[in-house]
Amino acid sequence: MNRNAAIEELLRAGWSDKAIARRLHVHRNRPRDMRRALGLPTHKGGPTPAASIEDLFWRRTQPTDDGHLLIPNYDPHRGAAIRHNERRQSMHRIAFRIAHRREPEGRVASGCVHPDHVEDRTMRDTYQAIFGDAA
Repeated sequence: MNRNAAIEELLRAGWSDKAIARRLHVHRNRPRDMRRALGLPTHKGGPTPAASIEDLFWRRTQPTDDGHLLIPNYDPHRGAAIRHNERRQSMHRIAFRIAHRREPEGRVASGCVHPDHVEDRTMRDTYQAIFGDAA
């Protein structure tokens, strides 16, 4: 594939002029000039917006070697929550929805936000009924 075709492909895929120039080792003005010639709008800077709250959840967490998820820059005073579409949501509740495909009932309990490590009141009550005080 020649460079102009590669530049056009990346322009149509939504890449920024700067990213294309770095990737293809061309002068930074070349993608800009091709963008204008093709009649494409200028690239809007900043991070790509998350498609969903679940997408944002995975962007904001970092897996560990032992199977847990970390929240980089976690502030215990603010809690483990993220804002999406002007709505603040608990990361534990989001993790629960990812794992169980339903809204949690009551408080979601866990020290970790990995979807496999969270449980709601209904699950805790079920465990209590089955195992009693041994759980």
